[in-house]
Amino acid sequence: MEPTPKNPQARYFIIAWALGLVFYFLDYVTRSAPAVMLPELEQAFGVTTLGLVAIIGAYYYTYSTVSLVAGISFDRLGAKYSLLAGTVVLGLGCLLFYFPNQGAGYAGRLLQGMGCAFAFPGCVYLASRGFSARSLATAIGFTQCVGMLGGSAGQFVVGPWLRNGLRPDLFWLGTGLVTLVVGIVLFLVTPAIKNDATKKVPTGGLLSPYKTVFSNPQSYLCGLIAGLLFAPTTIFAMTWGVDFFQQDRQLDFQAATLACAMVPMGWVFGCPLLGWLADRGGRRKPVLAGGAIVMLLSLAQLLFLPTLVPTYISTFVLGVASGAAMIPYSVIKEANPDEVKGSATGAINFLTFGVTTILSPIFSRFFGKTLATTANHAAHFRAAGLFWIGGIVLALVVTFALRETGLGRKAAI
Repeated sequence: MEPTPKNPQARYFIIAWALGLVFYFLDYVTRSAPAVMLPELEQAFGVTTLGLVAIIGAYYYTYSTVSLVAGISFDRLGAKYSLLAGTVVLGLGCLLFYFPNQGAGYAGRLLQGMGCAFAFPGCVYLASRGFSARSLATAIGFTQCVGMLGGSAGQFVVGPWLRNGLRPDLFWLGTGLVTLVVGIVLFLVTPAIKNDATKKVPTGGLLSPYKTVFSNPQSYLCGLIAGLLFAPTTIFAMTWGVDFFQQDRQLDFQAATLACAMVPMGWVFGCPLLGWLADRGGRRKPVLAGGAIVMLLSLAQLLFLPTLVPTYISTFVLGVASGAAMIPYSVIKEANPDEVKGSATGAINFLTFGVTTILSPIFSRFFGKTLATTANHAAHFRAAGLFWIGGIVLALVVTFALRETGLGRKAAI
C-alpha cells in the first residue's frame, strides 16, 4: 500500500489509521460477543431469548443513525475529536453491560452502537489521507479484515473464556476500560487538522454534505448492495448462528461457535483479497459480482449438500466471499466529490445498517421465533438460509445498475 504523495502528513495519518484499527477491532468484539453468552445475559437482564435479541439488535438502531452524525463530524471536525467521542461512548456502553439490569442492557447496547458508528468511518477517513488512490480499496479491505478478526475473536475466543469460568460482567468491564484507554491514545497521536472540506463546502448548513451524497442515486445502490451482502454475517452469524447450528443442525456448542466464528474469520482474508483484486484490475463491479456468486454457491452447499465439506469450511468460504460487501464503500467515495468523503462513508453505513435494522426483526419473527418450536429442524434451517439467498440474489441484480468507478474504467475511456 502506497502513501499518498501529495500529503506531507501522510505517514502520521497512516500511524493514526493503524491505531484506529484497534478501535475497529473492539467494535466487532462488542458486536459479536453477545452471541456466545445468550443464556448468561438472559439471566443477568431477566429477559427471554427474544427479549435479549431485541436488546442486542438495539445496537443497529443507533449504529445506522449515528453513522450520519459521524460522517459529518469527520468532514467538519477531523478525526482527532471524532474518534475520541466514539471510543468514550463505546467504552461507557460496555461498562453499562456490567450491571445486571434490563434498562442498563438497553442503554449499554444503544451506546455501543452509537460509539461503534465512529470506528469504520474514522479508519476510512484516515486511510484516504494516508494512502494513494491506487491502494485505497486495499487499505479499506484490510481495515475490514481487522474488524472481522475482532468479530471472530468475539466468538471463537470469548466463548472458550466463558466456558472456562470468565464471568460476562467482568468481560464487559475489561472491554470498556480497554476501549477508553485506546481512545486516549488515539487522541494523542491523531493529527489535529481539520478536513479541507470545511473550506470547500458551501455554507448550506450542517447537513449540506449529505445533500450532495443523498442526491446521487449511486449512493443508494451502494448502500443496498452492501447491506444485503453484509446482513447474513451480522444478523445470522453474529446473532442467531450459534443457536441455529445447535438446534437445527444438532451441533454442540463448540462446533456451532466454530462454524459462526469462521464467517468473520473469512472476512479477515476476503476483505483485503477482494479489495486488492478490485485495485489490481481497476474495476469494482466484476469483483463485487463474483463475491456475491460465491456467497450463493457456499450457502446453497451448506443448505442442500451439508455433508459435502465440514460446516466450518462452508462458513469460512461464505465469509471470504462476503468480503465483497466492502467494495461499495470504495465505490460510494469515488462516486461522490472529495470534499464529502466522511459524509459518504457515514451515508453508506447508515444505508447498510438501515437494511440490517429492517431485516433483523423480520428474520427474528419468521425464523428466530420458531427455532425452538419447529418440528422439522432441517426444513427450518433451509428456509432460513433461503431467506439470505434471496437477499444476495437481489444484491447481485442491483450490482448491474451500479456505475463502474475503478481506475480501469478511466483508463479505458
